[in-house]
Amino acid sequence: MKRYFLKYNNMHVHLTEWGETDKPVMLCLHGLGSTSFSFLDIAERIKDDFRIIALDAPGHGKTDAFETAEEYEIPQLADWLHGLIELMNIDRFYLLTHSWGSFLGLHYLVKYPEKVIDTLLIDGGYQTKRIWSESMEEEMDDYEKDFDEYIFDSWEAFCQSEKDSYLTWSPQIEIKVRDLGVEREGKVYWHAKGETARHIIRGMHLNETEDIYHLLPKDITLLVATLPEHLLTKRIDTAEVFKQTALAHVKLVDNSTHLLHWDRPDAVEYEIKSNWLTKIGG
Repeated sequence: MKRYFLKYNNMHVHLTEWGETDKPVMLCLHGLGSTSFSFLDIAERIKDDFRIIALDAPGHGKTDAFETAEEYEIPQLADWLHGLIELMNIDRFYLLTHSWGSFLGLHYLVKYPEKVIDTLLIDGGYQTKRIWSESMEEEMDDYEKDFDEYIFDSWEAFCQSEKDSYLTWSPQIEIKVRDLGVEREGKVYWHAKGETARHIIRGMHLNETEDIYHLLPKDITLLVATLPEHLLTKRIDTAEVFKQTALAHVKLVDNSTHLLHWDRPDAVEYEIKSNWLTKIGG
């Protein structure tokens, strides 16, 4: 594994990479508030078969933030991502995405379908804001407050707060969790600022994925979380709309929350190895 920076459009973009450069490329897009280390478990399981490249999205991890809200609008962000991919001289690749990263991935697919061999969505891209969310302003305010007020006196307190939210805990999960914090003047803060979250929520409301389902390549696979139980009916209903309109495959994953790839890395590994390894060279 290596972590490094690229200079792109006057920004420092931070990336994490696993595997050898002669292997097929898998590009990973994390969710809102996460980092490239979100895919650590998955990458360690498949690094012998793929070159896995995950980036800290703008305003996340160690990547510089955009200066304006408009740059976080998803079609513009898809163009930004495409330029970064071109800078890295990546021809065609597999696309693995989680949560908000799936919203970005779907918009990228519509604009640049020739670049992507196949796509696997991890509990993301199908939660249309029209059904899943409150008003745009209320959600923007909530996320901004949540990010900016997530402050702890120590790394131990920060990790304990996160630990209380997960189904399981392990040394690898702690590594990923510590990547979500940043220490400043003796306090531990959430790595992404509330302003970034606010801009991203705005972009998701302005650029609904449901409006582009019919433009997507068919046979995309969506893995859907099943916990908590009170959200399952809504997940199934909205995933069914995605399945029918995008002509996609939808699979429920038992004992998984929205952080499905943390709870059930084995399920994600299975989908990748059983489907994508047969397409290598295609």
